[in-house]
Amino acid sequence: MHDYERSERLASYTDILAGELPGTWTSSYHPPEDKDYLAELTDRIWDLDLVAESLAEHPLHQAAVLSRPDGAQLVVLDRHDGRDGFLVAAIGPRALPDEAYRGVRDPNGFALTDDPFLSAETVSGDLLVRYDTALAQVRHNAIGGVQPSQPDRVVLTWQPDGSVATAPVGAAATAVLVANGFVQDQQTGIHHLSGDDSWAQAQALRSIGPQLEALGIGTGLQHPSGRTAPKATTPAAQPPSPAARSAASRTR
Repeated sequence: MHDYERSERLASYTDILAGELPGTWTSSYHPPEDKDYLAELTDRIWDLDLVAESLAEHPLHQAAVLSRPDGAQLVVLDRHDGRDGFLVAAIGPRALPDEAYRGVRDPNGFALTDDPFLSAETVSGDLLVRYDTALAQVRHNAIGGVQPSQPDRVVLTWQPDGSVATAPVGAAATAVLVANGFVQDQQTGIHHLSGDDSWAQAQALRSIGPQLEALGIGTGLQHPSGRTAPKATTPAAQPPSPAARSAASRTR
């Protein structure tokens, strides 16, 4: 029999959590009747630790999903250890090949207390940081030639067609890029700035540097051989080191 009180607690808890996380998040509750969605969601949960162990013993019966405009998603689900609170985990992007996840450390989830305000602080300072970095890496792996960014650095890469591409980390960097003309590819999450109008492209590149710097985020520009970047753009630097590789690989 469905526990409606538990369902209401999960939905209410996640609504509060969404409002306390940095950036803009929305929450949606999925009851047992959403069987097809819950089955797909189980396959996309990006975890090889506590949450995976729980799902192996207790199939997903209900869940609440937190979504950010840039495509990032978290799932909040029941815990079955007799304690109050819930479990939280990252959700892998749709439509990326398994190969994109190879060599990327899984942003494993953890248990949350029954206090959503305290939990929001933990999620913000831990899971979201690891998740955003992992997202940038898998998106980089899914489309060759785009260097992964870091939470404190956006790496821009010239493309053969004259456009500029980047895989930003976090909602703040994403908002600056979108405001200056970058368009996100919904399949890969990569953001592109068209080179059809070179003057407009140069203006955008000049603008994003100071805007990102004001948020404590640096910029770097990767040049293919024979291509020179606009002089007003932040000079290129060595690409950031990828996150530590893990022996564990994502399986579906």
